Amino acid sequence: MENKRMSESLEGKVAIVTGSARGIGNAIALKLANSGASVLISGTNEERTKQAAEEMQTLTDSTINYYAGDLSKEENVAELVEYAMSSLGKIDILVNNAGGGVILPFLEQTSETLKTTIDRNLWTGVWSCHKVLPHMVEAGSGRIINVGADSVRNGLWDHAAYNAAKGGVHAMTTGLAREFAKNDITVNTVAPPAVDCEGLDAIRERDSELVDKYIEIIPKGRAAHVEEVADAVWYLSTEGASFITGQVISVNGGSNML
Repeated sequence: MENKRMSESLEGKVAIVTGSARGIGNAIALKLANSGASVLISGTNEERTKQAAEEMQTLTDSTINYYAGDLSKEENVAELVEYAMSSLGKIDILVNNAGGGVILPFLEQTSETLKTTIDRNLWTGVWSCHKVLPHMVEAGSGRIINVGADSVRNGLWDHAAYNAAKGGVHAMTTGLAREFAKNDITVNTVAPPAVDCEGLDAIRERDSELVDKYIEIIPKGRAAHVEEVADAVWYLSTEGASFITGQVISVNGGSNML
C-alpha cells in the first residue's frame, strides 16, 4: 500500500490535457506521457494539434492521441470524451488547461472579448468536468487538475476579465472536490503567475513595460517556466497526492505568500 501511494509512475493511466498543442499544456502533456500515461492532447487548430501530437509521440513511448475543436462548446467536449473512451478505454486524469484571455484594461474590453475570455477559461473547464466526471464516478477514482491563475489573488493589471473566468475555475474546484471526494476523485487547481511562453510573449510585444510589472512582483525575479507548472500538475496526478483535494496550489515564485 505504501509503495503504491508513493509511486511516481503513471503507467497504465489515461490523461486528457486540454489546450495542449503548445505552451503550458504541451509541457504538462509531455510530463504525464514521460511518466507512463497515455495522453489525449487537444487544441483549436487541427494542423497544429496534429503536429504537436506527432512530435510528442517521437519523444515518448506512451500513446499520444489528439482532438481539435473549441471546448467551450458542449457538443465538442462530448465528442472529445467519447473519443477518449473509445480509443483509450478510460479517463483517469483530466487537466483543464485550455484558456487564453484577452488581456486588456477592463473598459477597453468589448462584449466579444469578454465572452471570448469567459468561454476560453471557464466554460472549457466546466464542460470538460461535466462530461468526464460520470466516467470517473463509474470507475470509482480520478484526478482533475485545473490550471488557474495567481492573478486571481493579486489583482494583476489588466486581468479583471481574465480573473472573472479563472476565479470561477478556483471556485468550481472546491465545490467539485467536496461533492466527489466520496468517489475517490480529487480536484485541485495549480495557479501560476506570469509564465514564460507564447501568451506572455504576445503581451510583451504589445506592452513590454506591463510584462516587466508582472515580473517585478515575483520575488524570484522571473516568470515561471512551463516545466515548473507541469511538475506540480504531475504530482497532483500521482498516488502520492491522493489526500490532497479542493486546494489551489500556487506555483508563483512567492508573488503571494500565506
